[in-house]
Amino acid sequence: MRRLSRKKALNLVKELDAFPKVPESYVETTASGGTVSLVAFMAMALLAFFEFFVYRDTWMAYEYEVDKDFSSKLRINVDITVAMRCQFVGADVLDLAETMVASDGLQYEPVVFELTPHQRIWHRTLLLIQNRLREEHSLQDILLKSLLKGSPTALPPREMDNTQSPNACRIHGHLYVNKVAGNFHITVGKAIPHPRGHAHLAALVSHETYNFSHRIDHLSFGEEISGIINPLDGTEKVCADHNQMFQYFITIVPTKLKTYKISAETHQYSVTERERVINHAAGSHGVSGIFMKYDISSLMVTVTEQHMPLWQFLVRLCGIIGGIFSTTGMLHALVGFCVDVVCCRFKLGVYKPKEEGLLDAHNSQSPSLPETSE
Repeated sequence: MRRLSRKKALNLVKELDAFPKVPESYVETTASGGTVSLVAFMAMALLAFFEFFVYRDTWMAYEYEVDKDFSSKLRINVDITVAMRCQFVGADVLDLAETMVASDGLQYEPVVFELTPHQRIWHRTLLLIQNRLREEHSLQDILLKSLLKGSPTALPPREMDNTQSPNACRIHGHLYVNKVAGNFHITVGKAIPHPRGHAHLAALVSHETYNFSHRIDHLSFGEEISGIINPLDGTEKVCADHNQMFQYFITIVPTKLKTYKISAETHQYSVTERERVINHAAGSHGVSGIFMKYDISSLMVTVTEQHMPLWQFLVRLCGIIGGIFSTTGMLHALVGFCVDVVCCRFKLGVYKPKEEGLLDAHNSQSPSLPETSE
C-alpha cells in the first residue's frame, strides 16, 4: 500500500511538471536558431552585467518633518578673511531678541589677503564646483555619498613669506547661538555690550582705512563635516568704495544625514546676496560692513542613502533573462513565418514543386534529334 501511494504521489508530481522534456531525436536544430540563441545569450550577459552596477549604486532619499527641537543651541562655523587689520574690525551676533552673543570662540589672525598660487588653484577649483552645483543639483548627492571624515576641504595653509606684511584679518572659529533668527556681522571697531543692544568702537578708526573686501573660505551651521561644500564657500568680494555694505540673507534648514560612511546632524542653507554703497546724501543709509542675516526653517530634512534590495535585483535579473528569451523566440518564429510565406508564394527552395523539378531534369537529359536533309 505504501508503494502504491508513493507511486501515485510520484505520478501526480510528474503530471504537474511545467517543463516537459522532449527527446533529442525529436528536436530539430537550425543555423538561424543557433544564431538567434547566440545573440540572445550575449544580450542577456551584457544587460546582466550593467544591472549589477545598478544594484551596486545607491541614491539619496529626502524626507521632511517638523523640527521640534527648540531648546538646543545652533553652532555657527566661520572662516572669513577681511581686507582690514584686526584691530579695526569686530564680529559678533545679535539675535531676534536683541541678545548679544559673546564672540569668545572667534579668533583674529593677521594674514595677507592675496592668496598664494597654490591657494588660488584651490580657490578656483572650489568656484568651479560651486558653479556646477548651481547648474546640476544632482551633483550634491554624489558629494553627500562620498563624504569622508577628515577629507581636506579647507583652504591649504599659506607658505611662509616674511617679505609681505599682514594687511588683512582672518576671523575663524565657531559660535553657539539660540535657535532663532539673528544677524552675524563684521563691521568697524570692536563690539562692546550696551544696555539697549550693542555698539562698536568705530569712532577711533579712520574712514580711509575702511575696506570690507572679503573672502569666505567657509561658513556652515551645525556640526562641521569635512567634505560638504556650502553655498558661500569660496565667495570673494572686492570693494569699489570705502562705504560698502554686503548683505547675505540666509535660510537655514536643519538636516539629518544618514549615509553608509557617515551619520550626523547638520544644517543646509540657501542664500541671497545684496551689496550697495552707503551714501546718506543719496538716501542709502546703513553701516559699512558684512552682514549675514539668518533665519531657521521650521522643517527638518532627513537625507538617507538607500540601496536596492537583493530580492529586487534578482527579480529584475529574472525579468531580463526571461524577457530576452521570450522576445527573441517570438521574433525568430515571426521571421521564420515570413520566410515561409514568401518562399511558398514564389515557389522557392524546398517549396518548389517536385514534378517541375523532375520535368526540367528530364528535358535537360533528353538527347537532341539529328537534322535530316531532303
